[in-house]
Amino acid sequence: MFDRRKFKDSFIRNLKIEFGKTLEKSNKHEKYYAVSKAIMEQIIEDWSETEETYKKGKQAYYLSAEFLMGRALGNNLLNLGIHKEIEESLKDLDIDINLMEEIEEDAGLGNGGLGRLAACFLDSCATMNLPVTGHGLRYRYGIFKQKFIDGFQVEEGDQWLKHGDPWSIRRVEDTVMIEFADGKVRAVPYDTPIIGYETKNINTLRLWEAEALEDFDFHLFNEQQYDEAVKAKNRAEDISRVLYPNDSKKAGKILRLKQQYFFVSASLQDMIRKYKKRAGEDLEAFPKYHAVQLNDTHPVVAIPELMRLLIKEGVNWEKAWRITQETFAYTNHTIMAEALEKWDVQLYKELLPKVYEIIVKIHQQFLGELKEKKCAEETIKEMQIISEDRIHMAWLAIYGSHTINGVAELHTEILKNQELKDWYKLYPNKFQNKTNGITFRRWIALCNKELTQLITELVGTDEWISDSNKIKELEKHIEDEAILKRFLEIKTLKKSQLAAYILEKEDVRINPDSIFDIQIKRLHEYKRQLLNAFYIVDLYYRLKENPSLDILPRTYIFGAKAAPGYVRAKAIIKYINEIAKLVNNDQDVNDKIKVVFVTNYNVSYGEKLFPAADVSQQISTAGKEASGTGNMKFMLNGTPTLGTYDGANVEIVQEAGEENNFIFGARVEELEAIKDSYNPKKYYERVPGLKRAVDTLINGTFDDGGTGMFQELFSALLEGTDWHHPDHYFLLRDFQEYREAQQRIDIAYQDRISWAKKCWMNLANAGKFSSDRTIKQYAEEIWKTEAKQIKS
Repeated sequence: MFDRRKFKDSFIRNLKIEFGKTLEKSNKHEKYYAVSKAIMEQIIEDWSETEETYKKGKQAYYLSAEFLMGRALGNNLLNLGIHKEIEESLKDLDIDINLMEEIEEDAGLGNGGLGRLAACFLDSCATMNLPVTGHGLRYRYGIFKQKFIDGFQVEEGDQWLKHGDPWSIRRVEDTVMIEFADGKVRAVPYDTPIIGYETKNINTLRLWEAEALEDFDFHLFNEQQYDEAVKAKNRAEDISRVLYPNDSKKAGKILRLKQQYFFVSASLQDMIRKYKKRAGEDLEAFPKYHAVQLNDTHPVVAIPELMRLLIKEGVNWEKAWRITQETFAYTNHTIMAEALEKWDVQLYKELLPKVYEIIVKIHQQFLGELKEKKCAEETIKEMQIISEDRIHMAWLAIYGSHTINGVAELHTEILKNQELKDWYKLYPNKFQNKTNGITFRRWIALCNKELTQLITELVGTDEWISDSNKIKELEKHIEDEAILKRFLEIKTLKKSQLAAYILEKEDVRINPDSIFDIQIKRLHEYKRQLLNAFYIVDLYYRLKENPSLDILPRTYIFGAKAAPGYVRAKAIIKYINEIAKLVNNDQDVNDKIKVVFVTNYNVSYGEKLFPAADVSQQISTAGKEASGTGNMKFMLNGTPTLGTYDGANVEIVQEAGEENNFIFGARVEELEAIKDSYNPKKYYERVPGLKRAVDTLINGTFDDGGTGMFQELFSALLEGTDWHHPDHYFLLRDFQEYREAQQRIDIAYQDRISWAKKCWMNLANAGKFSSDRTIKQYAEEIWKTEAKQIKS
């Protein structure tokens, strides 16, 4: 039972304790901090009891380099079921809860789908009372804050902790030591509560921060060598300073390896220490109590590190290897070979010599097994964990884990039949599929309250928020025009809200009555933002030639960050911003088309973009996107997919019907058949309008600031490079079909009720894509863990 007086007293007390201020004299950030701390007081006993309850059985641990959590306040109030009570309590104090939610900084702990998936999974684990703890790094600055200067992406430090972090507790008593060849550092854990929906269980995200053994060298400081005095402190803190530091040089590679080993070793030491307190010195039963999920290859160094720690504890090699294999499972998130991590042997030798010795022994053991099985020499060569002075982390993960899973049905089949076919032949029982999912709490209940209310009214209960299959009941209203019109009214409202937000943030005025065509995701060539851009250029020229061209007004919205060292991705951002400058300043066309590249796309921006979208662009090259989860967020908010037959798009179409989406482009099998003979110049020269659009990269239409980056994009498309074929991601091959799909959208959108039916069928069939379903499968089929609900 929520106690309004108790909450207010706690709020006022926290203002005084933390800031020495009264309500009247405190600023908005201080009020937000005190509100959050007051809520922490409400949950602390349940959090402690959850931890004690979970200790009694097997627990799972989710190791991930990223956790893209988003803002905590609104989501926590929703899950606790006290949003209205807190809103009214704050109103009594003349505080607007919306202001409190808006000023919160997004935690800078992730970048893209990998980290957001991890966040959704933690939400689902807590909601389902599953004993799961997340482990990662507490980045002080996250990846970066994105700005545009003259259309170029500019990175700035993301100081998400500048106003403090009321949602984490520093657990200095659980500090562990991490040893590198060049010295030791402390790993200090910070615990953040993960609040489940309509349950008292509170799970934990444990993030490790790096600290020096000594803050500064007093002797050097006294000798007035001030920089040298804090050098060790700075080098230690670098480990948890920035997510994915640029690794174009050796120093960056060493820092990345330090990051991976640091949080992995700290997490495993933590597990072993707690196990010994509970079960004694015999570590043979370790897998009975621990299931460790490796989220991609970043934490795969955990396999040799657990071996090292077990051997250090006196466990022999054979027993340690059995324990290790029974403990770990590995999620593969990519089909692309270049994205599977490979580390230079020399870096491991220099930084982690003891771990490297373990990897060598694992490598030799695996070679012996392959020879025993009479594998062909060519197969053995392809599967070696250490090859050409590089350590193949994915191969180490597969050999050292009991289960390997893909993240969509198509992805898993490609792994089994193409990319990892030798491994699948060797270990067929290790491979599973676990199609990704999203949490319905954040991605509709929190960010689209109006649609949530309509669904609850029609389903007759709000149980669909935690039992996603119930949303299927919406299908019976498919012919009810009154309901469909209410849906369209909600969509219009969300579009108006987004338009107002974009005007405030980007200083760009967009038409809420236009089609909102949205592509928001990490910037990567295979995601083909450039295909979208070429289409807009082509449409612009067609409008210039024929101003009376019969099209509906369209607003193209992009959101994406390019990795700091990914020059070609940054060139695509600059190109799109150049297109926006041209289109938005041309009075002949800007009542028909507008282009916006939103700044610093993150979870909180996404919460406004997903509900407002009319078109969900999921246009990756077939066979390249493992799953995608943005496609699911759009679907859940009633948005049809414009996409290729790729990743989870395949399953979205299976659930909602291809007639309710807009699928185009070559499929995996076709691309596989043509990849060696593909000539993009054929399409460049023959597809009407395509050459004109592509040539804008080099003919002076757009300015790349003298960098040459547009010329490089052009050359990569038509000539290729020494590391890939021309038009590696088949943009030119799919351009015509993409244009036709866009034209189908224009026609379909004009019949508003027919369009609403497409949207409604997507919404009604989104149930499969709940992360609750995904996590239930992980728990039952991989981790072998059971729900444990606290009693209070």
